[in-house]
Amino acid sequence: MGLFQKFKEGLQKTQAKLFHEIKRIVTLSPKLTGSTLEELEAALLGADLGTSMTQQILAAVKKAYETQGRSGLAIFEIAQREVETSLSSVNCELRKQPGGVTVVSIVGVNGTGKTTTSAKLANLIQARGQTVVLAACDTFRAAAIEQLKLWGERLNVPVVAGAYNADPAAVAHDAVSAAQARNADYLLVDTAGRLHTKQNLMAELQKVHRVMDKKLNGAPHEILLVLDATTGMNALNQAREFHKMVTLTGLVITKLDGTSKGGMVVAIQRELGLPIKFIGLGEKADDLQPFDPKQFAEALFSDKG
Repeated sequence: MGLFQKFKEGLQKTQAKLFHEIKRIVTLSPKLTGSTLEELEAALLGADLGTSMTQQILAAVKKAYETQGRSGLAIFEIAQREVETSLSSVNCELRKQPGGVTVVSIVGVNGTGKTTTSAKLANLIQARGQTVVLAACDTFRAAAIEQLKLWGERLNVPVVAGAYNADPAAVAHDAVSAAQARNADYLLVDTAGRLHTKQNLMAELQKVHRVMDKKLNGAPHEILLVLDATTGMNALNQAREFHKMVTLTGLVITKLDGTSKGGMVVAIQRELGLPIKFIGLGEKADDLQPFDPKQFAEALFSDKG
């Protein structure tokens, strides 16, 4: 299955809702009236595109209508173009250090899919012909260690783990050593889920990062926040708070295939200026995909099959 088709299927719920609403609005009103704009605004906000992006799309629609009349009401094309332009403003590529191991810390609240994301990202890195080590630094949830070890066996990726309730910073330290000894391209650190409101847990995460930095200068080189798309705009608050405590370098959006609020991807990137690096579009190992702004925008607004 091609990448566009994956995006298309993953965003089906969001796209279907948006397409239905906008089509209805345009069909009912041959002119762009105040009430038409209000309905259009409600449809865009309903997909969680956020206030800023919604206003940008509405402004572009008004301008097109003023200059071209009814023929300028190509709302889908306008929205697609504006979203693509906005999302393309930041670099979505996964960082790679010029020499040695690149350390990627995977962070987020409980239940967003961090452990699965870590494993899927390892699978993606291997598919690119690069080597990777996984670190089980979620030592509070015994199942997380076992889950990561199972993924490691399945993908043939080495996993560094400590005992249940071990100091996650110590596990992270050992993992950096192991990745260096193996000359791995990447080390992916699966951290414990923590509420962004719990100061002590956020301080612990900062400690994990400090310990890795002492062991390898500049580590972690990427700090990726995993967000659950089904939580809609609540994810924005999580991103805001995590970004204050540990400077995030990018986002991974999971469960996009299960929501009609896929526009939250645009809203978060727009507000925080953080690149979306990967999106999760299903349960399989290869359902984590590098983010492509053009194909995402097209899948969101296009009726192309």
